[in-house]
Amino acid sequence: MKQPPASELIVCTTCRRSNIDCGEGQRPGQKLFDTLSKRKLPDGLILTGTKCLQNCNQGCTIALRGGLRWTYVFGNLDSHADINLLLEGAKQYHATDDGIIPWSERSEHFKRNCVARIPPLSHPAGAK
Repeated sequence: MKQPPASELIVCTTCRRSNIDCGEGQRPGQKLFDTLSKRKLPDGLILTGTKCLQNCNQGCTIALRGGLRWTYVFGNLDSHADINLLLEGAKQYHATDDGIIPWSERSEHFKRNCVARIPPLSHPAGAK
């Protein structure tokens, strides 16, 4: 069986809620990245940290992308409580050819906190 192209889980390391002052402490986005870095990731998933995904009012934000899949951006993640939910969602995403997890199979969090859906670079003709 052919392996699907790798998927990338991008974590905004500078994320925080805009109304919360982190002072000199570590930002929640960096905590989320650090926690994920210590976990076993689903096969085929690459973890990347980046600065500012421009979703500061919605807490921790991540993006999922890879191959000819749609890219998704999700916000409002908790740096501790949502780790398993996030890894399961990334696993579901990676298992798809197009990046679209059927609505009925998505976690409530992924249903309610999608910030953006971006078509792949090579968008197949007639795709929805």
